[in-house]
Amino acid sequence: MLKMAGCRLVLLLGLLVACDASRGLGAEDGLRRLVSPRLLKSAKLEVVWENELPIKKGERLENLFILGERIYALSDRNYMISLDRGKGNIVFSRLFAAVGIPVGALKLYEDELIFTVGSTLIEVDVRSGTERKARRMEFGIKCPAARNSEYFYISGVDRRLHILRAEDGVEVFEVAAENNSMITSIVADEDFVVFATDAGNVISMAPDKPRRLWQFDAGAAVAGPVVRDGRSLFFASKDTNVYRVDIVGATARRLAWKHQMPGILDVPPCVTGKVVYQYAFGKGLTAIDRESGKLIWSLPEGVELLAEAEGKAYVITKNRTLVVMDNVDARKIYSVNFARVSRYAANAADSRIYIGDENGRVACLQPTQQ
Repeated sequence: MLKMAGCRLVLLLGLLVACDASRGLGAEDGLRRLVSPRLLKSAKLEVVWENELPIKKGERLENLFILGERIYALSDRNYMISLDRGKGNIVFSRLFAAVGIPVGALKLYEDELIFTVGSTLIEVDVRSGTERKARRMEFGIKCPAARNSEYFYISGVDRRLHILRAEDGVEVFEVAAENNSMITSIVADEDFVVFATDAGNVISMAPDKPRRLWQFDAGAAVAGPVVRDGRSLFFASKDTNVYRVDIVGATARRLAWKHQMPGILDVPPCVTGKVVYQYAFGKGLTAIDRESGKLIWSLPEGVELLAEAEGKAYVITKNRTLVVMDNVDARKIYSVNFARVSRYAANAADSRIYIGDENGRVACLQPTQQ
């Protein structure tokens, strides 16, 4: 009897050791991580933080947004989770809209998140997630709204730009392009407002009155939002060109360059300090010199820039790999298997990489110190 008990004890201990060993291998091989730590080490990357978001079974993570010091994760059921970019801890989480109602792209103005839910303009406190104001428009909203200290600028499906006072939401005037084209993108500043149309017009106007300051016409519709960086505007057009237009004084603009891409453009460029990255459908990602507009490199399998650091571009591909490109020598350095990564956010501000999967696991990576 004693001998048999001893055998059972040995067997039990053996099973526990085997279980512990399997857990250890799982952690080492990254079975519970988005990317294996061993692969990250070989690619000179490290995990800053990793978090499992509190989404329900059957719910999917739909989008990741980077705005200011936060990461915003939106599920397919319109559940929004705000995470601190530095530590990955949850700042707030809440349902933003009923299931099936479209939530527009988020914009940040000071300490407010601005977005649309259907035909309603929503303002949310970034610290608490508390809804400050909800204003229902009498018209359908075409694209993300913009604002400055005095006004909101909202594109309607009526092909008008509606200007509302920020303090009370009263509409003070409206404008339209001369050709009555649809307004698809808005940039607001204290001194000017720029809007783009599906006819390829990029128009600057006074922020407080219906007065045009200047106009630039591309060959076809502007694809996606206009990206403003300082006094420069970057945008893609369905004429297959990427443009950089510089604002010169209050009432003038200058075409700095245009770069023709090898395919159809339906998304905006990603702009960093020295490089403009543009995706063309079926043709991959192209890196363009920000100053000259000349080609640096092209990656046929590339989809989007994830981050940039010390002359290196970290690019996600259609095959779910991370490819590291050298922007100086215009060559591929190495690639990493990102097979589990299905969600990501383009980060043009610093070297941190934000990735996730549809099950709600989100991670932040960064290059290791050399």
